Amino acid sequence: MAEREKESAAERRRRRDRFLRALNEARAIRNQVRPQRARSARMRQAIHMRTFGW
Repeated sequence: MAEREKESAAERRRRRDRFLRALNEARAIRNQVRPQRARSARMRQAIHMRTFGW
């Protein structure tokens, strides 16, 4: 716990950037493997955004 408190904001950002890059890469690979599921997910997201109450 004490180690987490000592780490700087820059280190936290670097770790977060690395995680997000890996996450995006995993999503891209999954979308290549299952294009129909990716398309369905995009459609669901689009419907969600259209019906979202701004």
